Amino acid sequence: MSVFSSVLKRDNAVQDRIVPPTGFTAQLTILTAAAMAFLAVFAMTLSLATGRLADKWGGALAQSSTVRISAPVDQIEAQTKAAMAVLTTTPGVREARVLSLEEERALLAPWLGPSLPIENLPLPVLIDVTETSEGFDADGLRLRLAGEAPGAVLDDHTRWRRPLLSAASRLRFLGVVSLILIAGITGAMITLAANAALAANGKVIQVLRLVGAKDTFIASAFVRQFTMRGFVGAALGVVIGMLAVAVLPSAQTEGGFLTGLGFQGSEWLWPCVIPPIAAGVAYVATRMAAKQTLKRLM
Repeated sequence: MSVFSSVLKRDNAVQDRIVPPTGFTAQLTILTAAAMAFLAVFAMTLSLATGRLADKWGGALAQSSTVRISAPVDQIEAQTKAAMAVLTTTPGVREARVLSLEEERALLAPWLGPSLPIENLPLPVLIDVTETSEGFDADGLRLRLAGEAPGAVLDDHTRWRRPLLSAASRLRFLGVVSLILIAGITGAMITLAANAALAANGKVIQVLRLVGAKDTFIASAFVRQFTMRGFVGAALGVVIGMLAVAVLPSAQTEGGFLTGLGFQGSEWLWPCVIPPIAAGVAYVATRMAAKQTLKRLM
């Protein structure tokens, strides 16, 4: 076992001397891997955060509905009572309550400002309806409201949930596509760098062949070096990307969807898979480039 280890170390040392440790190919490989890993971190961040936000909004709207009552001033109170009577006797409705002026002001504040004098505006009456886990028959409830309170309109938030879920699935798909494109660009750039390094060391390769070195030994030297450079560069990019994500604004109610774009909880572990993937891409790209270039140099 010790003899095998010593031979392996000696072979690795010889391979390390074959590939130049510095130069533009080494810098290109590390910088490319770092830049692509940095972009991959943000692609993950945006995909996870958008999906999380859509799930949050969809969950908040899933078991809630709103009844809006628009009627002449002298009929508002009567229609509100009639609508409440219908709601309290509808199977599947857990709770129904009329929103106060303060709550309506809070709903309008993001668009019209907090100092809006809503007391002077002809706003409709809003009734917040909370469903049970079984839910209610929306069509049947609309018919009952139309008969008892003609000015009442039921909004079960279906038209709000569907676009959110659709947008979340599309953004997740775009995130996956972005990661695939990043991996492809990384592989292409590392292939170019490996080809340049092999071509620049053409005379060294010829000498190695003359002394009996096999192409598999020569190729493995380049594969090992470029795989390590891809891993190191990706790790550097991930660290920088995670630091950049860490300083993003945290989730706040006032910020809406413009905040909370970072990782949460176990999501911080996801970027850790990027360096091994980058190393795998570098391994495959360099191995293919080495085989093709060594065939041309024969």
